[in-house]
Amino acid sequence: MRILVIEDDEALGASLTWGLQAEGYAVQLAGDGTEGLWQATEHDFDAIILDVMLPGLDGFQICSRLRTAGNWTPILMLSAMDADLDQAEGLDLGADDYLTKPFAYPVLLAHLRSLLRRGAPPRPALLQAGDLTLDPATRAVHRAGTPISLTPGETTVLEYLLRADGRAVPKTELLEHCWDTASQADPAVVEVRIHHLRRKIDAPFQSRTVETVRGSGYRIDPHRP
Repeated sequence: MRILVIEDDEALGASLTWGLQAEGYAVQLAGDGTEGLWQATEHDFDAIILDVMLPGLDGFQICSRLRTAGNWTPILMLSAMDADLDQAEGLDLGADDYLTKPFAYPVLLAHLRSLLRRGAPPRPALLQAGDLTLDPATRAVHRAGTPISLTPGETTVLEYLLRADGRAVPKTELLEHCWDTASQADPAVVEVRIHHLRRKIDAPFQSRTVETVRGSGYRIDPHRP
């Protein structure tokens, strides 16, 4: 297994390299963000251990650029920052796991083994159906390059339908996953929200993205032209 370590702290980088090699991994060490991105782009690795605070490009930028380019090598991010928002940003940008410094080396190994077991299945950064796209990280919605302003509730329903990958989703399922418990008693609220959603994402573009499947619910065909 080939591991890329992107870490500018020389002592930690050397320690990780030595420890991982002792475990039988082949390790490539990059000491700054620019070199790390080049290594990750030019060579194949089974996993990347990526520090957040780096000279050149930081870990967030590297992760974002790799995912945008369709590189889904599993990424374990390391950071001395333990703020929840920092961890959330890394995960939203496409990192697979997050470990806060200081950490115990056996814990890092366990996280790494977990990533390697999962492998690197394609995980598109954008949810898409034809020319309609939704970015789950930023919640931005576009159609044919035109930004569309949706309410948080409308975005949640659209995301759930896109993630269903063409499956017809019953109203009861949408209520369970896209509304709070106080609203779950009335399936009519689903029809209202679907109507508002269609009015914004379909009507201005003379299209019909959200389909009604009689007796089954609603669906979006991810392969529609």
